[in-house]
Amino acid sequence: MRMKRSPLWRKLLLVPPIVLGVLALLWITAGKEPPATAQRGEPTRTVRVIEALELDLIPTAEGYGPARPARVWEAVAQVKGRVIRIHPRLRDGEILAEGTELLRIDPVDYELALAETEAELAELRVQEQNARASLAIETRNLALAQQDLERARRLVQKGTTSKSAVDEAERSVLGASAAEQNLKNTLALIPARRKVLQTKSARAERDLVHSLIRAPFDLRVADLKVEADQFVSVGQTLFAGDAVDRVEIEVQVAMSALRRLFLDRPEFKLDPARLREQLTTMLGFSPLVRLDLGNHQAEWEAQFVRFDDAVDAQTRTMGVVVAVDRPYDKIIPGYRPPLSKGMFVQVILRGKSHQARILVPRAAVRDGAVMVADQDHRLRRRPVTVLFSQGQISVIEQGLTPGERVLVSDLVPAVEGMLLQPIIDKELVAVLAAAGGDGS
Repeated sequence: MRMKRSPLWRKLLLVPPIVLGVLALLWITAGKEPPATAQRGEPTRTVRVIEALELDLIPTAEGYGPARPARVWEAVAQVKGRVIRIHPRLRDGEILAEGTELLRIDPVDYELALAETEAELAELRVQEQNARASLAIETRNLALAQQDLERARRLVQKGTTSKSAVDEAERSVLGASAAEQNLKNTLALIPARRKVLQTKSARAERDLVHSLIRAPFDLRVADLKVEADQFVSVGQTLFAGDAVDRVEIEVQVAMSALRRLFLDRPEFKLDPARLREQLTTMLGFSPLVRLDLGNHQAEWEAQFVRFDDAVDAQTRTMGVVVAVDRPYDKIIPGYRPPLSKGMFVQVILRGKSHQARILVPRAAVRDGAVMVADQDHRLRRRPVTVLFSQGQISVIEQGLTPGERVLVSDLVPAVEGMLLQPIIDKELVAVLAAAGGDGS
């Protein structure tokens, strides 16, 4: 009969493996050094910086507005009548050359009026000739009547004729004198009648000329309101013509933007009589017109024309008018379309280059100061005076020296004197340098 093992014996069998595990663990860890205690240092923040650049800057001001023709001509009927002829290309959008016959109004009535007036003038010339011939006769007749009167008076004195003969002779003198005076009056009125007829003739000729409408310059037809065989009345607008030789753009520019074009010119004095010349030559006004075509921008060099006569009290902007000459000669298919009426464009006014200025990104200036990394890579707040801002650039007048490292990163929190690890943002430096160079 077998004997059963006691529970104590089973527990003792587990002791050797546990002891062996402990000994193995002690042997593995006996050759390792305890972990070293790390000494905690000052935290460092990595930031992007740019070196403050000293560059020549071309000041600019910009605005937006629609293009419009410099001259707009309206064809207005100056005579009435039926339209008997119309140019086949007289349609909205067509371009017609100077001198082209565009439209003809029936001239028959005006031709008849002119012929009638010329006939009346011819008749007046004949009347004048007859009156002058009759005047010569009456003048001679008067002289003879006066001689008869003198003879009758002498005979009365001698007693050889009666007093009635003298009276008859005086009556003849008076009749001849009246006839002569009537002819003189007739001749005196002829110049006035001639003037009236000449005026009628000139009016008829003018009406005849106005029955034919020609293009006064190279134009683009717009707003056509007449067709062939239509009756038109005096003063009726027939169509409009936009000049194609010059396009003007009026844009509203902020006064603050115009201000920077006049900075750095303390000796400059404006002469109102020579304003356009001075702004172009002395201030170097050089406008550039841009049209957004999606993935491409068309550009035209323009000319400064004039300022508007007043400042808008609500927007504090002033109208500036620039012009582009011969826009149709500057077409580049696919790249530069014709600068046509109604195109909404950008106008950039460029002035003369300023003296070397310190430029920083506009976003780097906050509350009148910039953050810089000093020689020890410590954060410093530097108060600055901004002369003006242009686009994404701020021009620093005081407070920075060229080469100082200006933070362009958002640093939160920004603690004065904190340790930095500055990294030059080369791409931003290149962008800043390019923007400073051309002012755009």
